[in-house]
Amino acid sequence: MSWGHACVDVYQGAVAALVPYFVAERAYSYAAASGVVLAASLLSSLVQPLFGVLTDRWAMPWLLPLSALAAGAGVALSGVTGSYALTLAVVAVSGVGVAAYHPEAARVARTVSRGRHTAMGWFSFGGNAGFALAPLLVFAVVATGGLRATPLLVVPALAGAALCAAAVRSAGSGAGSAGASTAVGEDDWPSFLRLSGAVVCRSVVFVGLGTFVSLYVRERIGGGEAAGTAALFVLYAGGAVGTLAGGRLAERYGRTAVVRRSYALTVLAVAGLVLVPGPPVYLFVALTSAGLYVPFSLHITLGQDFLPRRVGTASGVTLGLTVSVGGLAAPALGALADATSLRTALLPLVALPALGRLLLCGLREPAPPGAAVSDRADPQEPVAR
Repeated sequence: MSWGHACVDVYQGAVAALVPYFVAERAYSYAAASGVVLAASLLSSLVQPLFGVLTDRWAMPWLLPLSALAAGAGVALSGVTGSYALTLAVVAVSGVGVAAYHPEAARVARTVSRGRHTAMGWFSFGGNAGFALAPLLVFAVVATGGLRATPLLVVPALAGAALCAAAVRSAGSGAGSAGASTAVGEDDWPSFLRLSGAVVCRSVVFVGLGTFVSLYVRERIGGGEAAGTAALFVLYAGGAVGTLAGGRLAERYGRTAVVRRSYALTVLAVAGLVLVPGPPVYLFVALTSAGLYVPFSLHITLGQDFLPRRVGTASGVTLGLTVSVGGLAAPALGALADATSLRTALLPLVALPALGRLLLCGLREPAPPGAAVSDRADPQEPVAR
C-alpha cells in the first residue's frame, strides 16, 4: 500500500513540478500556470467527498488500480496537448484519479494497520515519497526531452496499478469489508470540522509553495532550473522523513500536541523562507517541510477517530479534499504575483498556519478505535496503541 501510494502521489507533485516548464516553453503567465494546478484540484475537490461516502457504504478495492492509471494518464498527456483548454482537461482527469484513490486506499490501510500510528505513518510516507520524487522525475524527463516527453511519465502509474492490485489481494477479506459495518463509537463533527479547517490552512500553504517555490528560489538566488528543482525536492523530500517522525512523536507526546506544535513551527519557517535572502532559503524550505509534514498522517488518524462511523468520508477529507482545496487558492496567488511580485504573493502564506494553530486550540484527543467516547484521553497525555 505504501509503494502504491507513492506511485499515485507522484502525480500530485508532478503537476506543480511541471509549472516552470509551462512558463518557459508555453510562455504561461503566473496566473495561467497556477490555473493548471487549479484544474488538478478543482474537480478533485468536488468528487472526493463522493468517493468517501461511497467507500463508507461499499468496499471498492478494485478502484485502487483504476484510479492509479487515471492519475498517470492525465499527467502523461499534459505536455502533448495542443491547447491550454486541453491541458486543463487532462490534468483534471489526473486529479479525479487521485481523488478516487485516497478514501479507499486510506480505508484499506487502516484495516491492515489496525489503527497503529506508525503503520499509518508508513502508508503516508509512501505518498510523501512520491511527492518528493516528482520534481526529480519531471526534471529527468522534461529537461531532456521537453514537454513532448511527458508520455514517459505514465510509467509510475503502471507500477502503481500493479502494486495496488497486489496489495488488495494480500489484504484478503479485510480489504473487502466495508468499514461502516463494524464501526463503533459516535461521530464528533465539531472537532472534525475544526481539524479540517486547520488542514485547509496547511493545504493552501503547501500547494502555494509547491506551485511557486521553484520559481521563487530561482528568482532569489539564481541557478536556473536545477536550483528551483532542488528547492522543490527539499520541500517534498522533508515530508518523507517528517511523516515517519510524526507517528513516533505522537506515540510519545500525543497526536494533538504534536500537530499544534508543528503548525507553530510552520509559521516561523514560512516567514524565514519568504523574508531571509540568499542560500539559507533552503534551510527554511526544509523547516517548512517538517512543519507541514510531521502532522500529515496524524490528520488522517485523528479524522478517522473523530468520525469512526464514516472512515471513508474522514479519509477523503483529511487525506484528499483538504489537500486539493489548496489548489483553489493557487490562481489567486498567481494573479497577485503577476500584479506585484512572487515575494509579495507568498507573504500571506505566513498567516495561514497561525490560523490553523488557533483552530486546533483546545482540541481533545479522540477515543481510539473500539473505545467508549467518554474515555477520551487528556490532550496532553500520550495515547497508547
